[in-house]
Formats: sequence, C-alpha cells, structure tokens
Amino acid sequence: MSQRALLVIADIGGYTKFMRVHRVNLAHAQYVVAQLLEAVIDGAGSRLKLAKLEGDAAFFYALAPEGKKTDDVAQFARIVTSIRRSFLRRQVELATDRVCTCDSCVQAGQLTLKFVAHVGEVAFQKVKRFTELAGVDVIFVHRLLKNSVPVSEYALMSEPVYEKVDEFSSYGRSVEEELEGLGNVTTYYVDLHEIARDAPITLEPSFFRKVLAWLKMTANTIPYILGVRKSCSGFRNLGAVDPSLALPPGASLAPASANAAASEAASE
Repeated sequence: MSQRALLVIADIGGYTKFMRVHRVNLAHAQYVVAQLLEAVIDGAGSRLKLAKLEGDAAFFYALAPEGKKTDDVAQFARIVTSIRRSFLRRQVELATDRVCTCDSCVQAGQLTLKFVAHVGEVAFQKVKRFTELAGVDVIFVHRLLKNSVPVSEYALMSEPVYEKVDEFSSYGRSVEEELEGLGNVTTYYVDLHEIARDAPITLEPSFFRKVLAWLKMTANTIPYILGVRKSCSGFRNLGAVDPSLALPPGASLAPASANAAASEAASE
C-alpha cells in the first residue's frame, strides 16, 4: 500500500579542490562529512524521518496524507532553515577546533549543502531489519540531484512542493529539467544565500576543545587509515580520486595533525 510523503535529500558537496589523495585525507574526509551529516540529522529533528544515509547525503521523508491538520510540505522552508543552521554551526565548530592541516580538514569550511524535495506516493518495503522506500517518486527525487541549477547552495523543489511553500514564493526561480527516464519537468529553486537572514555563527577558540576534537577524530579515523574500513564509500561529490594511493611505508599516520597540535600548544 502506497502513502503520500514529502521526500527530501540533503546533499553535501564542494569537493572540487578537496583532495591530495592518500589514506589520511580520505579518512579525515569521511570523518568531516560524518560530522556534518550528524548535524543535518539533528537539524531535521522530529519533522523528518531518516530513510537512509547515502554516502555524503541524507534521504528523509515525512508522511503527508491529504487532509492532515499540519501539512509538512508547507513547512519545508522551516525544515531547510533548521537543517542548514545546524550544518553551519557544526562547520564552524570543525573550523574553529581544527588542528589538522590536511586538505580534508582545511577545506571543511568550504563544503556546501543543497536540498532537493518532492512530494508523491511511496511504498514501504521491509528488507530484514530495514525499511526501504520504493516507487517512481523516490526515483524522481533522486533524479533531481542531477540538475542545471546555477548556484552551489539551493533548495530545488518539484511543482507540488513549491506551490505549498509560501516562504519561498518570492525567491523561487523556475528551471526545466530533463530527468533520466522520466522526461521533462518544471522545477523551482531558491538560492539559500538569498534567503539566509541569520546572524553569523561564531565560536571562541579553546585549546582544550581542540585537543578533544583531535582525539575524537583520531579515534574515529584509525580504522579508515589502516584500511580496515573503506573511506568515502558511496560519496557522490568527492570528485576524481584514487583511493589506492597510500602514505609511503613507514610514514606517520597523521604528522600534520600532530605538528599542528604542537604548534597550537606552543602558541597558547
């Protein structure tokens, strides 16, 4: 039995200059994106349910039956604002508490967040302990990720979503997209930089918080650095990398991090 649902994908990108490829960089990219995805999920709160993590993206849904007292589709602008604010806050934390000088950590502050959204019919399928969403509309929202929107941070909506989101009506621009296997559709996007009205997020530096952040990152990335787990598996936006490249034999696992930590300690 299918049900009507709001479908939202929050996608993290901005990797154009992200990598000098070796295991430390890839492991730290894995950690950075995991932290930002965690912030995205926190920002969604109870308004959206997480369907699946898809590499560097989070796929959410909210049941939106016709006649429901609170229309979650109409709340999409507030959902975007909450998620983006949480994302930016975590981004500032990562930048302020950074002690590592590898590409992944240095450029974490340049990563971007975009949204695609659609409302349609979905079917729920049980696969062992997991519930998968299926249907043409699930395919539709994923196809929206490949688009011609000319800005880096945006919310792209199908017509049924855009028509209900009053807060976006004065910012929306239409764009025709040809979705693979689905034909031509009219969509609407808003530039998130245009609608952002929040005060800048700031965080005072703290040496002890930096040490704790470095220890946390190191503990979480060791399995990826050692090759026990594969870094950046399923990432759509990483760009062209060669994960087979590793540090030279005998090289320290995180020399940049250690040296930066020592420098920070000396300067405090």
